[in-house]
Amino acid sequence: MAAGMMMAPRIATAQARENLDRVNALIARMTIEEKAGQLNLQNDPFRWRPEGVNPGDALDASQEQTAEDIKAGRIGALFNGVGASTTRLVQEMAVNESRLGIPLLFAADIVHGLRTTFPVPLGEAASWDLDLAERTARAAAVEGGAAGVHQTYAPMVDVARDQRWGRVVEGAGEDVLLNNLMAAARTRGFQGDDLTHWSSLVATPKHFAAYGAAEAGMDYNSTDMSELELRSVYLPPFKAAFDAGALSVMSAFNDLNGVPTSGNQWLLTDILHGEWSFAGFVVSDYTSEAELVAHGFAADGRDAARIALMAGVDMSMKSGLYLEHIPGLVESGDVPLARVDQAVRRVLMTKAALGLFDDPYRGSDVAIERRVHGSRDHLALAREAGRKSIVMLKNESGALPLPKAGKKIALIGPFGADRADVFGPWSIFKDTDLAVSIEQGVRAVVGPDADLTVVKGSDVEAPLEGGIEAAVAAASAADVVLLAIGESSEMSAESKSRVDIGIPAPQLALAEAVAAAGKPVVVLLRNGRGMELAPVVQDADAILVTWFLGSESGNAIADILFGDHQPTGRLPVSFPFRSGQSPFYYAHKATGRPSKPTDREFTSKFREVPHAALYPFGFGLGYGAVSYSATTLSSASMARTGQITATVTLTNGSDREASELVQLYIRDRVASITQPVRLLKGYRRVLVPPGRSVEVSMTLKPEDLQFMGRDLRMTLEPGVFDVWLAPDAQAGEPAQFTLD
Repeated sequence: MAAGMMMAPRIATAQARENLDRVNALIARMTIEEKAGQLNLQNDPFRWRPEGVNPGDALDASQEQTAEDIKAGRIGALFNGVGASTTRLVQEMAVNESRLGIPLLFAADIVHGLRTTFPVPLGEAASWDLDLAERTARAAAVEGGAAGVHQTYAPMVDVARDQRWGRVVEGAGEDVLLNNLMAAARTRGFQGDDLTHWSSLVATPKHFAAYGAAEAGMDYNSTDMSELELRSVYLPPFKAAFDAGALSVMSAFNDLNGVPTSGNQWLLTDILHGEWSFAGFVVSDYTSEAELVAHGFAADGRDAARIALMAGVDMSMKSGLYLEHIPGLVESGDVPLARVDQAVRRVLMTKAALGLFDDPYRGSDVAIERRVHGSRDHLALAREAGRKSIVMLKNESGALPLPKAGKKIALIGPFGADRADVFGPWSIFKDTDLAVSIEQGVRAVVGPDADLTVVKGSDVEAPLEGGIEAAVAAASAADVVLLAIGESSEMSAESKSRVDIGIPAPQLALAEAVAAAGKPVVVLLRNGRGMELAPVVQDADAILVTWFLGSESGNAIADILFGDHQPTGRLPVSFPFRSGQSPFYYAHKATGRPSKPTDREFTSKFREVPHAALYPFGFGLGYGAVSYSATTLSSASMARTGQITATVTLTNGSDREASELVQLYIRDRVASITQPVRLLKGYRRVLVPPGRSVEVSMTLKPEDLQFMGRDLRMTLEPGVFDVWLAPDAQAGEPAQFTLD
């Protein structure tokens, strides 16, 4: 049984039966207004959160009004407030002053850390390290739980194949398998081994479903796709999270094939509870049930509440529509009381699974909160996660690693000395005092007396008066330039979709001027998506993708720059040649006129660029230079009940140990449903000693060769398969076998 599964509130144990009896007894005593209150989720006005976290924050109810509502049983949950010191005070209003004493559920957007911030999820996905993902989620849960939080609105498990979409940064990228694995690992980390412990949070995979396929990569936009595509690509990561024990799920903003997901009964009831037997509750995204009106799917707020509730949304976030309309909807017969009771039962069973009826004041110990927030262990983990997330795209003429002494270094760019933007989006509770800039990380290695010049050169999206001149002077006097450029967290986040996914023009002008100085240039790219890299960036001597690495950003980057650790990250998204290729992803179909390098007429391509990625999914370099032999197979054929082993020899021709991520891809050459040109089926990290060779084998089983057929069932068809053991999704020549 996967870690976390024992925490799902199923009627399979004595504790679960006891919880159910307790919950049913409560429901029998509740008025319809109190039932509606349990389904009403509001912003927390008592505990700390920064201003402007969500739209409409200024319209939040006052502390006095919210306290009155809690005592009257009109609120069942609060979100995005943290702090042990006030947790007991707020919870006592519900437990001691409401009629039934039902504890509140406290939730928050703890996406990649609370006070200690870890790399953004896309960056961490570049580590391909499931143990790391589980450990950072666990640390985030410890800090969140100590601050009085019971539920996190994470992980985001939307497969994202259009890099224009601003929320690519929140997930694990473009591949289904990597998303599945990361979803499960993060769910296990958040929920821990015992959900009743103060350090465990209910995981809430989001956004259900197909939000990552919004048209044109524009946030909140519509999604239109076949059910085959939906079930093959966009639903599996959710199922992986539920199989790992997730007890909640968040509905999405988008409509799917004309039906908004927050009013989609087929998604939220038929699939979720019917096919998958999901035992937890559905929470709407921020006012998404109210937005059914703007979608043109509901006539007004009352209609929107009815549609969302009947579709399967159990808890209403922020809009207040459930509290306002459920009593009247039940009285009129438009909503059966049984459906309201079902939603309340799901919410209360989750509270029971958390142990809140027995320990409503968990997370109110200030001493524990003080001990775990920004702890030495968590900061060390943040540094480890940061350096494992960095991807080296280029390293010519041994530009890296840098020597720790004897070089004049110019650190140029808007992110060189920056400490405000290292965290990335959805780091709303970050401790800004913990931020380590690139400058600080470099100085910690080279020493305070080293020849290090730091020049901003330009702002992120605007030129800086005299900035280029100062940057050129610094570059001309240096032996090597570290060019810290890219996106800000205001450019890569929710509602931050971009038409042009390149580096802003003022920074490119800075890069051109610095390159003209003729010194070696190492680009330190800050980003939350796959980006278009202009020629001046591509021509740099070395390129490191550094994402938004969180609290220990500067130290993690310095660990790689100076060779204390080698870069081991691999891209979880494709970097296109140009923005106009979007959406581009490695697992595309061949088409009837496949693109060929030798025949560019009348084939699938754009006029200006190859039908390929500049830097493909899975790509990344290390300081050790590894070459791959041809892939060989244990047999030329495979029985439907058998297996086949693929083998490759890795040779390290350098004088440094190499950490290589060997990736296993297949292609089904002929099938009743056309298949992608490649699909990731597994991977393995291997250490290759300097000057040595290592043989690596990976096994394919029949289930690895299945695909979803026209009948929407997994099917296995005989035929020829290509197999690659390769360093990325565009490299290598395949071996072939026949499935009998």
